[in-house]
Amino acid sequence: MVEPDTIRLLRECDAGIKMGVSAIEDVVDRVADKRFHRSLTDCATEHDKLKAEIQALLDKYGDEGKNPNPIAQGMSHMKTGMKLGMDDSDQTIADLITDGCNMGVKSLSQYLNQYKAADETSKNITKRLIALEERLAVDIPVSYTHL
Repeated sequence: MVEPDTIRLLRECDAGIKMGVSAIEDVVDRVADKRFHRSLTDCATEHDKLKAEIQALLDKYGDEGKNPNPIAQGMSHMKTGMKLGMDDSDQTIADLITDGCNMGVKSLSQYLNQYKAADETSKNITKRLIALEERLAVDIPVSYTHL
């Protein structure tokens, strides 16, 4: 029998991936720098691969997954729209993406600690997702981040 923590952790990863991919889709077509654009598209591709793994496990457990909190997603879209409306630069996009990555890492780390009884497969997926978020924040060209 599967531990409820396993399904809960997979659901949170599912929602986090959906939120992350949505945030990338909101900005990627506005990015001028080719390296930055490539980092975003590569990260979205890696998110999609993890999402497929998560979905396969959730299907195995008879669970539909989880969508991001509609209020959080709406606030994210609003923040992105307002910031880009004032300054549509790669630097603004870098700041938005870095903030999102940091929030994702924090949330996923909390869920990893909260759902201690989750199986090793779901914990491993969560750690890979955290590493992906951390890597994206690091891959953003330094010239676009506030130091």
